[in-house]
Amino acid sequence: MKKLILFSFLAAATLTSAPIQAQQKVKFTKEQLKIMDNELFDEMFVGVSSKKNSTLILKDGTEIEGPVSGIERRKGQIESIKIKDSSGKKAEYSAEEIEEMYLPISASAKATKNSRYFENSKNWGRRSFSKIVSPNQVYVKNVSASLKNKKEEQQFLMQLINPNFSSVIEVYADPTASETSSVSFGVGPAIGGGVTKSYYVKKGDEVIWLKKGEFKDNYEFLFGDNQEFIQKFPYNSIKWEHLSYLIAEYTKMSQNI
Repeated sequence: MKKLILFSFLAAATLTSAPIQAQQKVKFTKEQLKIMDNELFDEMFVGVSSKKNSTLILKDGTEIEGPVSGIERRKGQIESIKIKDSSGKKAEYSAEEIEEMYLPISASAKATKNSRYFENSKNWGRRSFSKIVSPNQVYVKNVSASLKNKKEEQQFLMQLINPNFSSVIEVYADPTASETSSVSFGVGPAIGGGVTKSYYVKKGDEVIWLKKGEFKDNYEFLFGDNQEFIQKFPYNSIKWEHLSYLIAEYTKMSQNI
């Protein structure tokens, strides 16, 4: 009986891991890879304008509008924010009190993004320049997360960077994320690199800090409940750079089930 139970357990484990370990490799065309390489996430902006009005919506439904006078952060994520109301009175609100915010982007933050875009040729094909110059504000939501997957969960205010395809998986910016290295040959733009290496990802009630080096370990968590998707995009056929495209496609396919 013990042997039978052990065999059943091993068989179940094999079936569970099959989508990642035993899928046949899929070969994509150059045209498909070009589309998959496109960066669909919104740009991350940290700099907030103190000259334009921000909008805070508290958990009790109260809406507050006014310029931000200060922000407290931990590992780049917002813990509290100070704002002036219509009468000019300053007030501070913690992340626990706020449901969502709309924060205007500072001119300096946009300028920095503009220059970095042209410094790396990799950006020209993957990122939309209009996403850098056109947004006037970023959308920030209350999220309970463990920073770097190490600390106790705490409520933070994080920038949602996939608002157009976030119905199943929400992706939030990691302001402290590093990027893959690029190569520069003297004068001229750098080649390659420039790919963000970590995000905060929410699926269901679980929020994880997703790193490039742990993408394979979390592939099942992200997409394993949709076998059609796994067969179409097995892990051994994709790259970390495809993450935004994969989440967008997974969302479409999941909604059609």
